[in-house]
Amino acid sequence: MSRIGKLPINIPAGVTVSLKDNIVNVKGPKGELSQYVNPSIDVEVADGHIVLKEKENEMLDNLKQRHAFHGLYRALLHNMVVGVSEGYKKELELVGVGYRASNNGNIIDFALGYTHNIFMQLPSEVKIEIKSERNKNPLIILESCDKQLLGQICAKIRSFRMPEPYKGKGIKFVGEEIRRKSGKSAGAK
Repeated sequence: MSRIGKLPINIPAGVTVSLKDNIVNVKGPKGELSQYVNPSIDVEVADGHIVLKEKENEMLDNLKQRHAFHGLYRALLHNMVVGVSEGYKKELELVGVGYRASNNGNIIDFALGYTHNIFMQLPSEVKIEIKSERNKNPLIILESCDKQLLGQICAKIRSFRMPEPYKGKGIKFVGEEIRRKSGKSAGAK
């Protein structure tokens, strides 16, 4: 049995959880999410908790896979409950001379030192805010109830200009430490 999978998930006030045909729907003040759960895992909703149990008589190819599913689906359902009640937030920082970002609705326009600007359309579930202050690096703040979608979008934005190790220029998460290299050794003969 998975150690993570054994833990019950608390359902906060204002969040409703429904189960139908191995699909769990979670609805809260920040949005609504749904997740398919493998039939080898039994989901029970009672007393303000979600409890996941492995079906003992289920003939899955191997026991390890069933244990892995137990922990996986518990983590996914927990992320959904937290997302619809509190939401998730990620902050990206643009480090570099002339690196800018602006948004028009859910379309972001990046100026990252290339010959052309990069435009990116965001899904409607993601809210964006861009802060540009004088003498500070521009910040991109993304918010969503779906943790997985938010992570994918942040990874895509970061891939436009990965932080490089010599000057530290690029798109990075706020608070992220970039391993720096010293560069050429000066005066070596």
